[in-house]
Amino acid sequence: MYDLTGFQRDLLYVINGLTEPHGLAIKEELEDYYEKDIHHGRLYPNLDTLVDKGLVEKGQVDRRTNYYTLTRRGQREIEARNEWEAKYVDGKETAELAD
Repeated sequence: MYDLTGFQRDLLYVINGLTEPHGLAIKEELEDYYEKDIHHGRLYPNLDTLVDKGLVEKGQVDRRTNYYTLTRRGQREIEARNEWEAKYVDGKETAELAD
């Protein structure tokens, strides 16, 4: 996951937290988080990058709507990232308590 942008990581987390979300649902979640509009020209190319990297799978609801799910690799990447973050977050909390 080290080669992803922060926005792409956020996309993975949103997709992981929703059940087969479509692009608009992902867009709305990110707009709530970022507190600003997310343009299609930013959203869909980044989703395509995640698909190309094998982290996300894209399916079709109908001719106009796609849905997105994490692949097993995408899930493993999130788990690895969470473990890596916890090592520093939890470690800092433990060190501060010891002081």
